[in-house]
Amino acid sequence: MIGRTLHSSGVGFTSQRVRDRLVERLREQGIRNPYVLQAIGSVPRHLFIDEVLASRAYEDSALPIGFGQTISQPWVVARMTELILEGDTVPKHVLEIGTGSGYQAAVLAALGMQVHTVERIGELLRTARKRFRAQGITLRSKHDDGHIGWAEEGPFDAIMVTAGAQAIVEGLIDQLAPGGTLVAPVGGGATQALVRIRKLADGSLDIKEMEPVMFVPLLPGVVDQ
Repeated sequence: MIGRTLHSSGVGFTSQRVRDRLVERLREQGIRNPYVLQAIGSVPRHLFIDEVLASRAYEDSALPIGFGQTISQPWVVARMTELILEGDTVPKHVLEIGTGSGYQAAVLAALGMQVHTVERIGELLRTARKRFRAQGITLRSKHDDGHIGWAEEGPFDAIMVTAGAQAIVEGLIDQLAPGGTLVAPVGGGATQALVRIRKLADGSLDIKEMEPVMFVPLLPGVVDQ
């Protein structure tokens, strides 16, 4: 299931041993899916943040990436990834809303998924694309409003939204294939929770609220700076 292992030749905080310790912490915190843990262990998180913060890359905490955005804490990345893998089949065709640093997309790609990712902030997307190219990660990306999704490439087996909205965006539900799973933070302010939505074969939705989380807001429009 794991398509490819990403390597770092660094030492110290960039070493594989440091990533392995992060994996152990995530396991202790309840992440159980072995493929998710393997993917987290294979992706060098320090390459997805500014060098000045690289020494904190393997802390289980969110870190700023500019433009009021953050790279999610590893537990959140692992948990959201685990949730889209809990269905009967492994999703292959996946849409991510909110590319950000590119780290979550890299984890999905490490699982062998065909990733499509959308980012509204042009400079963040350009930086993420450079990281993808440097690490040989193959995926498709688009500079656009995340509320719109990527309908022409759908339907998707899974959709992951990495920014919080007051309610699930209906247009994204429409891009979810029957049998597919959507995971997103939903709610306002300090009341956000991860929500998992499964679209059943008859088109009805099975909605389950999961753990409390805190994400930056899912904003409309695009920004190019």
